[in-house]
Amino acid sequence: MEKGMILVYLEAADGQIVKVSLEALNAAKKLGKPVAAVFIGDASAANAAGAWGADAVLTVAADAFQAEAYANILADLCSRYEAPCLVLGSTRDGKELAARVSAKLGAGCVTDAMDLNENGWVRSIYGGSLQETVAAEGRSVVTVRSGTFGKPEEQAGRTVPVEAVEADSSELRAVIKETVKELAESVNLEDAEVIVAGGRGMGSAENFKLVHELAELLGGVVGASRPAIEDGWVPRNHQVGQSGKIVAPKLYIACGISGAMQHVSGMTGSGYIVAINKDEDAPIFDVADVGIVGNVNDVLPLMIEEIKARRS
Repeated sequence: MEKGMILVYLEAADGQIVKVSLEALNAAKKLGKPVAAVFIGDASAANAAGAWGADAVLTVAADAFQAEAYANILADLCSRYEAPCLVLGSTRDGKELAARVSAKLGAGCVTDAMDLNENGWVRSIYGGSLQETVAAEGRSVVTVRSGTFGKPEEQAGRTVPVEAVEADSSELRAVIKETVKELAESVNLEDAEVIVAGGRGMGSAENFKLVHELAELLGGVVGASRPAIEDGWVPRNHQVGQSGKIVAPKLYIACGISGAMQHVSGMTGSGYIVAINKDEDAPIFDVADVGIVGNVNDVLPLMIEEIKARRS
């Protein structure tokens, strides 16, 4: 592979490149230079990267994700190939890797980029109330916010060389010896096309089962606001918002969520937003395409019943 290419770290799940990684690839292509995709560990989707616009593909054999090891590998590749920029999706792993790699390389770090203009990367600040443009001098590491750049156009049949390389992951200060127990179920909110999210307005863990039922009916995923997480109604990996996951599904149904800025900043990229809240002045209605004023525990059973009736 030639030197000076933009590197994009692509995450894969079930043999498919995750959505936000494809958006990172699309963002990298806007920099106007050749782009090389990097897969570490799981390389099952490596052959598909060419169809999504990558100009070259690098794969590195590695064990299951370990932040320090993966960061060492990415830093090594950036240095070896003189990459001016490393782009990652703003996933939990992507954000941690970006911070570690930028520290190792002494590079500028831009997180949650939403756009790119002639002056630099655009991102939101203060919970989404303002936007700023950040220009990183020299080498940079950038994470791309889900639902902002869109996926590149797939070019079926396009292939590029896939090169297996070795990279340095030594000098580890922490090594995972054994995983004793998986603490939480795997939840892929970032790639979900439908999310049904519940907030404190659901009232109880028992009532929150309505959120699960509606999500299952619609083939979607369950999300939650921070208050619902703190009350223990659903595991933390379901959290949507500034301190949770940034999502951009085709349909987002907010159930009993007031619409605090910290939550709204994580879901405003959704294609269509339906909000249910008994407070007609709730801020969530300011971003909703359809607002339903009423007790969510009365409205959801009616929605579920109607969906079941139409399907039968």
